[in-house]
Amino acid sequence: MRAVARVLVLAGPSGVGKSRLAAHSGLPVLRLDDFYRSGEDPDLPRIGHGANARLVDWDDPRSWHLDEAVDAICRLAATGRTVAPIYDIARNGPSGSHEVALDGARVFVAEGIFAQEVVSACRDRDVLAAALCLRQHPLVTFWRRLTRDLREHRKPPLVLLRRGWALKRAQRRVVAHAVSCGCEALSVAEAGARIRQLVAAGRSTVGRRGTL
Repeated sequence: MRAVARVLVLAGPSGVGKSRLAAHSGLPVLRLDDFYRSGEDPDLPRIGHGANARLVDWDDPRSWHLDEAVDAICRLAATGRTVAPIYDIARNGPSGSHEVALDGARVFVAEGIFAQEVVSACRDRDVLAAALCLRQHPLVTFWRRLTRDLREHRKPPLVLLRRGWALKRAQRRVVAHAVSCGCEALSVAEAGARIRQLVAAGRSTVGRRGTL
């Protein structure tokens, strides 16, 4: 079946601005972070050492349902709609589901902390429009992430501070991993321009492999 739309995969470190850029793009958005495992899942990975030892490692891709995320992307690309979970961070688990519909859009965004992990599968299934990884200075990302997480009461403040500092140190490695998965590393402004190009192309061309 030929895809009715293709996916723009939007990756990048936590707090870099993926959700904001996706919301401002005007495109339908599939939130990949909603595919996190429940906090009661016995298969969740744990931090092995350091101040947060034995806590769940929510930054490990094993804390997330990769296959379910890929299936949702492919269903949305093939049919124009899919049902996705709604993840409640405060409850550490899903709190229902919702329908994502394209309403005729030729491009949609799939964004999340593990978005780079879906790139290969999306390319193999011929639904990939582009894969971008947002980058910015690690200190800027650290501050934006911390203020967001504190405002939303995602975890206890000390846990957020320790996690945020660890993520700051790992940020360049996260971007490098996304690039190795097939993403192009761009600033937020550069990514915004690329998205506008894809939207414009999607109005006139559908069905060529790897692009719209």
